[in-house]
Amino acid sequence: MAVLNGVATLLAILTFLGIVWWAFSRGRAQANHDASMLPFSVPDEAIMDKKEGGSHE
Repeated sequence: MAVLNGVATLLAILTFLGIVWWAFSRGRAQANHDASMLPFSVPDEAIMDKKEGGSHE
C-alpha cells in the first residue's frame, strides 16, 4: 500500500510541476498579460450609473 501512495504522490507532484511549467512558459506570456489587463478594460461602475440615470433606492 505504501508503494501505491508513493506513486500517487509522485504523479501528483509531476502534474503540479507540469501545470506550473505550462503557466509560466514563454508561449503563454502574451495570454497571461492580456488576462491580467482584463479588470482594467471594464468601464467604471460610477460612470455607468450616471449614464443610466437610475437611483438605488
